[in-house]
Amino acid sequence: MHKLSFLIDHYSIPAKQLTEPAPTDAELKSILQAAMSAPDHGQLKPFRFLTIRGEARHQLSTVFENAARLRGADDATIQKQLKKPLRAPLIIIVIACITDNPAIPQIEQLLSAGVAAQHVQLACKTMGYGSIWVTGENSYDLNVYEALGLKVNERVIGFIYTGTPIGNINTKKRDDAEAITSIWNTPYHTDFSI
Repeated sequence: MHKLSFLIDHYSIPAKQLTEPAPTDAELKSILQAAMSAPDHGQLKPFRFLTIRGEARHQLSTVFENAARLRGADDATIQKQLKKPLRAPLIIIVIACITDNPAIPQIEQLLSAGVAAQHVQLACKTMGYGSIWVTGENSYDLNVYEALGLKVNERVIGFIYTGTPIGNINTKKRDDAEAITSIWNTPYHTDFSI
């Protein structure tokens, strides 16, 4: 069981509790390589990554600010959007690249991108870094997509804020998996003509 504790005890670290140092370029390369082992039906590679650090985080702040203004956000929300990219030293954006493939439904491609995002988080943890996967309005905003250079068939799966954890990390008690697990052994309906 002790080997599984790596997963059982995994928690996201709030972005405001992530500071320098962030993963080095070599470490980031390994982190993103770990994401490549996500299940990928048909080997479509239905995801890609954008990395943002340093001054580029300030440019992303401006993108978030402009998008919030275009959404009609109030001043407090706009100020909050301005600060978001500055909370952690590295942001990894996971992007789903959806292709029209009759053998591989879009949902499978999205799930593959989601698993890649989780692999990024687990790889960060393995290297001693903290991370949090966030979405929110910017993950669905076409103005943000345009500024990031996304294509028509691409969607942001999430922004993974990454850095070195500081302070006390508040952990939550997780529910027991048995509470949502049942055993199936008989069809509910045997007449499939319904």
